[in-house]
Amino acid sequence: QLVESGGGSVPPGGSLNVSCEASRDTLSSYCMSWFRQAPGKEREGVADLESDGSITYADSVKGRFTISKDNAKNSLYLQMNSLKPEDTAMYYCAARTRQWWLPAGQRCTSTSYWGQGTQVTVS
Repeated sequence: QLVESGGGSVPPGGSLNVSCEASRDTLSSYCMSWFRQAPGKEREGVADLESDGSITYADSVKGRFTISKDNAKNSLYLQMNSLKPEDTAMYYCAARTRQWWLPAGQRCTSTSYWGQGTQVTVS
């Protein structure tokens, strides 16, 4: 249901834009998130885009990454600029439940769907 694309290998300081194709209902009904997992490390959240347009970023990517979606193209994006070697990871798209009564930054909770991932390498 979620299909990522756009990963690749770039030098430090470079940019990549990864995409996640999803159904229109998924994009409009769920919190859409990007996660990443580096070898030997736990999966970590990178960015959330809630159904009301609210956006949250991990501190490690603030000012460098931008999450967005295009409903006409049924796609979620993660524009990554000023990439660092520590950004190297498998990047996953996820559709998560939104619990609106929670504070901002905590409203995207349990994951209903995962994509298969796309590899990003910065070296």
